[in-house]
Amino acid sequence: MPTLKPVITIDGPSASGKGTVAALVADKLGFHYLDSGALYRLTALYALRESVNWEDALGVARLAAQLPAAFRDGKVWLDGNDVSAAIRAEDIGMGASKVAALPEVRAALLERQRAFLVPPGLVADGRDMGSVVFPRAELKVFLTASAEVRAERRYKQLIAKGESANLDRIQLDISERDARDAARAVAPLRQEPDARLLDTSALTIDQAVDQVLAWFAAV
Repeated sequence: MPTLKPVITIDGPSASGKGTVAALVADKLGFHYLDSGALYRLTALYALRESVNWEDALGVARLAAQLPAAFRDGKVWLDGNDVSAAIRAEDIGMGASKVAALPEVRAALLERQRAFLVPPGLVADGRDMGSVVFPRAELKVFLTASAEVRAERRYKQLIAKGESANLDRIQLDISERDARDAARAVAPLRQEPDARLLDTSALTIDQAVDQVLAWFAAV
């Protein structure tokens, strides 16, 4: 019999907490974890460092295809340098949203994402994991929260790291990114018909993780 490689996809908007939930679910199941957003953030950072405009579709796609990236020791590496913190900067997040809207870039990264699916299984988070990258996933989750709650979470994260932050500006950025991600022509952000909706506005991280695990156990 073939080796089973089940997939759980967790899609959702920016700052919804999907990355935290996905990583914890993967840890509890002993599965591998794919942070697809990190690949787009790495691409945006790489383009910035190589002086390639984020709107240059062919230029950014070329960089994405040869992205010298690695995920090891719990860190993200670009060309041999630890960029775990650098890719989480707000401007790189906005850049990631812009390059992710380019069909050429998404095509360049598609097979790279699928290569993460190895035994015993995978938990993948992003915006099109269940719709495009792993359309036959055993469990698809669309994880979200209100824009107000997501902005407050992001604000607290930045303050905790000692960075300056403006709550109103963060909420505006999140709303603009939601609109851009939902309106893009290729792989728009949306809840798939076969995806389970998980609104975390009033949930703790543990409650969200437990719900995903319960759904997967019932598959």
